[in-house]
Amino acid sequence: MSIGAFGIGTAEFVIMGILPQVAASSGVSLAEAGLAVSAYAIGVVLGAPLLTVATTRVPRKPLLIALMAWFAVANLVTAAAPDFGTLLASRFFAGLPHGAFFGAAAVVGASLVSYERRARAISGIMSGLTVATIIGVPVSALLIGQFSWRWIFAAVAALGLVAAAAIWATVPDTRGVIVPTKAADEIRAIRSKRVLLPLVTGAVGFGGMFAAYTYLTPILEEVTGMGTVAIAITLAVFGLGLTAGNIVGGHVADRAPIQGLFASFTTIAAVMLMMFFTMANPALAIAGVFLMALSSSLVGPIMQRLLLDGAHAAPSLASSLHHAAFNLANANGAWLGGLALSVGLSLTAPILVGVGLALAGLALSVPLARAHAEAEAAMPVVPSHLTTAELARAS
Repeated sequence: MSIGAFGIGTAEFVIMGILPQVAASSGVSLAEAGLAVSAYAIGVVLGAPLLTVATTRVPRKPLLIALMAWFAVANLVTAAAPDFGTLLASRFFAGLPHGAFFGAAAVVGASLVSYERRARAISGIMSGLTVATIIGVPVSALLIGQFSWRWIFAAVAALGLVAAAAIWATVPDTRGVIVPTKAADEIRAIRSKRVLLPLVTGAVGFGGMFAAYTYLTPILEEVTGMGTVAIAITLAVFGLGLTAGNIVGGHVADRAPIQGLFASFTTIAAVMLMMFFTMANPALAIAGVFLMALSSSLVGPIMQRLLLDGAHAAPSLASSLHHAAFNLANANGAWLGGLALSVGLSLTAPILVGVGLALAGLALSVPLARAHAEAEAAMPVVPSHLTTAELARAS
């Protein structure tokens, strides 16, 4: 499942690292090329709920394999896209299985460990996505001078097929472990404010990172003055920050999710404000990129934990909507950052947009914290030896 996450992470983030090349070869502006990021994100937002509801009765293992195969075919179409319109459509279709895959994978991972370790199990699966930002994205940025960006998406398609084979070979059959749910139960579960509030908070607050990261490569080129190798190294540093934050976030989510959420959004806003004023300095730019990634990736495991708690016995749709919310943040951040550029603001303006989105996420964390505290006060003691799946069956 982590290999699948690696493939999806590479496809999702690689477009941001090669955006100038895609714009140049497609004959569009940088802001217009940013729509390729938004198209993928919109696919995730729509595909996560629709595919999850449509497949509630499908066993998780064959579902994961089918979603990976879909992902591979869509990325192959991107590689062969004859024009920018086809490219946008293929990015949309590549995004459709994203949320459903991660939603199913999260439920499978959480079902196989004890209740108090479920956030760490999910962060283990998600580590494939963050490792993609260390290896897949920087390598792609480094090779873009020698190879067409089309070959990068062809490689991503091949990686999707490898992931499907790996899932077939290694993921256990969870029939009898995960209780099948009804579509109506899944839909009913997400009407709870304990599910809706984390989704809205993630969709807004996490957009701060995407507003900056979408345009990071041109900022590093033109403002910081970096060459191809230095940019690839900086993108790898970003991936290291994401990976470290994901690991730390898993532990924080299991121990103190609300305190971690407040700390994360506060730090994201402070770091990005620093970046806005210091991107001309290479050392400070690299430090800022690392800290932005570290603080931002803390949010993911925390939100996933809160969603699993809120949805409880019908977690699949809520878990997939977690990724829909974060890709809505992706679309919003990329669009708002591009909007700032299109009205003639400086190339670093998207970073300032990110500060505003992080502060909005911080404000939304207040009612989320209140709902969590009310639920915790009414919650019975959970036996720590039970797995998440066993707890769901017991309830």
